[in-house]
Amino acid sequence: MSLLAFALVVLAAFIHATWNLLAKRAAHAGPAFVFTYTGVACTAYLPWVAWLIGSEAVSWSGAGMACIVVSGALHLAYSLCLQRGYQVADLSVVYPVARGSGPLLATIGALVLLGERPGIVGIAGLLAVVTGIVLISTQGRLSRFADPASRKGVHWGTTTGAAIAGYTVVDAYGIKMLGIQPVVLDWCANVVRLAMLLPWFLANRRDAMARMRGHWGLAIAVGVLSPLSYILVLSALRLGAPLSLTAPAREMSMMVGALLGAWILKESVGWGRLSGCLVMIVGVALLASA
Repeated sequence: MSLLAFALVVLAAFIHATWNLLAKRAAHAGPAFVFTYTGVACTAYLPWVAWLIGSEAVSWSGAGMACIVVSGALHLAYSLCLQRGYQVADLSVVYPVARGSGPLLATIGALVLLGERPGIVGIAGLLAVVTGIVLISTQGRLSRFADPASRKGVHWGTTTGAAIAGYTVVDAYGIKMLGIQPVVLDWCANVVRLAMLLPWFLANRRDAMARMRGHWGLAIAVGVLSPLSYILVLSALRLGAPLSLTAPAREMSMMVGALLGAWILKESVGWGRLSGCLVMIVGVALLASA
């Protein structure tokens, strides 16, 4: 992975952890919050997409359109599962499990569907990242999985991770194989997601507006930051970074998210999570050198 591509992934990780912290603060708003920040994203990035289309830097194909629709559906599943997870469990459980299981499954997808073959160093980095995930999400105590509250976090985190793996592989295919511009792919997928949520919003408009009370600022921030973090990752893939290494490398955001959850949201932290963060750093360093 080139230094520029790695720098984009690291920057994306910090932005991603930041917007997830903001989303946690609006967890009870659920689908209403997802609909609102998706609308903000579509509006905020429209000028950039319009410029690309106007400069004829975008080409359309049936395969590309199908990729965009599937991506939008998977991103919607991801957003709804993530918000639900934040409603029933700690950020420092849901976020690590989601961000950890996602790259593991995405790497498998890259091996099977994209024909990538990471070397020994890359595989070691992936394993270190997964180990860090387990330590952070369990606080170093595997017996936590027997706790009902933790199981809820693991359940929703794993479900979210499956959606992450799905859209990561689909989007990597769109960027690498179909040549879709990163910002165009992300914006069009957001439009698809907004269209899928629109019937629900119209049927529950009054309740949705009530749930959004006091959260409009958070929705604006998430609507701007969420696409930016992902566009940076897609740009790294466009620069030639392999998905099998990029997917786990961006999970540095999981470490940042766990620390922010402990620092700002006052969620518990101990030697297990701190050890997990250190293992995560080692894993990311290995991936950067692979």
